[in-house]
Amino acid sequence: MTGRRGHLGGEPLTPQAAVYVISVAAELSGLHPQTLRTYERLGLITPGRTGGGGRRYSYADIERLREIADLTAAGIGIEGVRRILDLERAVQAVQARNEELVAELEATREALRQALAQQPPAQPASRLPALRTPPPGQSLVIWRRGG
Repeated sequence: MTGRRGHLGGEPLTPQAAVYVISVAAELSGLHPQTLRTYERLGLITPGRTGGGGRRYSYADIERLREIADLTAAGIGIEGVRRILDLERAVQAVQARNEELVAELEATREALRQALAQQPPAQPASRLPALRTPPPGQSLVIWRRGG
């Protein structure tokens, strides 16, 4: 191939780029094309579509098909496979949200560090009791604690 290898129409290919026709996806996943159609009907996989309605599978789709094949070969039923895939998606969503929150926390900490660095140094706390101006006619008594 030429310099366009790994590109589709000049765009870099991603694992989500739907480029494989069903026969290629079936061969790459080790499954029969009818099995791919069945998994689509069951909602386990959702390939992209061309303008004419033809299925186009991405590398991520093929990896998912391989995972489904491994799970079913291990004796897990389709509903079990569906549940496992749903749980994996949920874990990925939680991990992504956790990464966002960690980044937000770090940004907040950095902003706090910068704000504190711009403030004048704090005055040391006085060890003297708070002094109040006595009301007229009263005296102010100052004492020192023994020690």
